[in-house]
Order: sequence, then C-alpha cells, then structure tokens
Amino acid sequence: MMIFAAICGLFPLLSIVSGYANPGACSGTCVNTHDPSIIRRSDGTYFRFSTGGKIAVHTAPDITGPWTYKGAALPSGSSIDLAGNQDLWAPDVSLIGSTYYLYYSVSTFGVQDSAIGVATSPSLDVGTWTDLGSTGIRSSSSKPYNAIDPNLVNVDGTYFLTFGSFWKDIYQVQMSSAPKAVANGASAYQIAYDPVKTDEEGAFIFKYGSYYYLFFSKGQCCGYDSSKPAAGGEYKILVCRSTSATGRFVDAAGKACTNSGGTVVLESHGNVYGPGGQGVYNDPTHGPILYYHYVDTRIGYADGQKQFGWNTIDFSSGWPVV
Repeated sequence: MMIFAAICGLFPLLSIVSGYANPGACSGTCVNTHDPSIIRRSDGTYFRFSTGGKIAVHTAPDITGPWTYKGAALPSGSSIDLAGNQDLWAPDVSLIGSTYYLYYSVSTFGVQDSAIGVATSPSLDVGTWTDLGSTGIRSSSSKPYNAIDPNLVNVDGTYFLTFGSFWKDIYQVQMSSAPKAVANGASAYQIAYDPVKTDEEGAFIFKYGSYYYLFFSKGQCCGYDSSKPAAGGEYKILVCRSTSATGRFVDAAGKACTNSGGTVVLESHGNVYGPGGQGVYNDPTHGPILYYHYVDTRIGYADGQKQFGWNTIDFSSGWPVV
C-alpha cells in the first residue's frame, strides 16, 4: 500500500512537469523570431515584429500563418546615438487612437549603455514608420537598470512603460499622454527583482479580469549553441499578478515579485527549449494567447534558429496555465 501510495503521489508532479501543451501550429517563416511582438490590424492582418534586421516585420492572415517577411520597420536604424542603433531589439507595438507605436531597444549585448526609442505609423506597413528617437529612457553604469525590453500598458488612459534586463531587473515609468516620452517629473521604480540571480527581463503586462499579470523571462536567453547553461538555467517564462498595473505584484505563493517571486508559466519541455521573450494577445479566435520564441531541439540551438511559438492561456484558476 505504501508503494502504491508513493507511485500515486508522483502523478500530480508528473502532470506539472510534462503538462505543457506543445506550441500551436505555425506555417511560413517561423524561424529567427527573437522577442516577437504580435498585433492584429482591423482588416484581420496579423503583424509580427521581432529583434534583428532593423526590426523584422512579418504578416499573416492568422496567428498560425502563413507568415511572410515584408521588410524592416526601420531600414535606416535608429537616430539614437548609441552603439547598436543599427541592430534594434525587443520591439513592442501598440495602437493608440489611430496611431501605432513601436518601442524598441538600442544596446549591445551585456552592457548597460542602452536606450529605448519609439517610432509611429498610421498603418503598421513597412515603409510607413517614422523614427522619433529616444523616449528619454536611457541607462548607463550610474543607473540601477538596463534600458531595454520595453512594454507599454494603458491604464484607463494613463500610459506606463515597463522595461529592464538584469542589473536590478524590471522597472516602470509613467509616460506622457501621447506616450512618446517620459511624463514630466516621472521617475522609474522597480516592480520585479531577483536579488540573488538578477536575471529577469522582457516584462509584459496583460490585464485579465480584475488582475494585471506581469509576465517576464528569466535565465539565459541566448548563445545556447556555444554556451549552454546547466539544466534549468535556460530561459523560462514566469508571472506575478496585482490589482494594480504599477506594483505590488506577487506570485501564486504570495511571494513579492520584488523579492525573487515568480510562478513558472512555461519552461523547457519535450523538444521545446528555453522559451521566452514573450507577450500576450487576446485573439478573436483563440482567446488569450501566450506567444514567445524558443529553440526546437530537433532543429538547432543557434540564436538565428529561434522559432515562433504560441499557446492558448487558461485563466480559470486565476493564474495563467498553458
């Protein structure tokens, strides 16, 4: 009986470890999609923006594809005078009124000399984006944060930009009413931090029901083909939640997100390795979806081989489950 009970006791653990759904279908160009940002235009066209290629733009008639490359959002790079202004990272796209806003990062790997820029477009199409340069969010060695990985959230008409990567992790600042720059007098404040590993980045805030969910990536994002981390050290997606978009985020155990809190939403499983760089989108067909990049271990571990992944989200427990 004790053996039987011990075996039965393993089943819940097994369901947690192996219970993640595989990524949804993807056709067309589904590779080299680091840090994707998804938005659907009113005519039903899906746009996917991603790191590299001066913000690569792909379109599709559905989240499943077929995805077609259209070109670079900012073919001349950024006007921000920093190293990396021709290799833009981590786009985030929002519709505000009748204008689309594209936030992006200017940096080089592993340094703190970084800035967040913004561009606008009336249509999302390649060839229509105007670079406005810096939002005023910039970092150097004197700052506690690294100014990359932007995400805009609209809270009843007030805009906040969440950002940050390593150092002291994830910060947020209020933006002006037309969110092209930081609001007058606003200062950035910390909303998530692991004081031990300081390895959190790529935040994305999504409201569902009465909660704001703070999704973020944790661990080593890149370079798996040359420097693979110990098991569990690779990218994974975590979440905390709050009734406010601006702080007091906790995980499912009640641990503060500013003190190493975070509940795992998606991690390596099966042929999926290092999922991260995520966002959330409320799809008219599939409902809330988590989208991200990942390595398919059957294909390869190089950064240029990152695949586009997505899963539907079940919020019925009050926490996102994929």
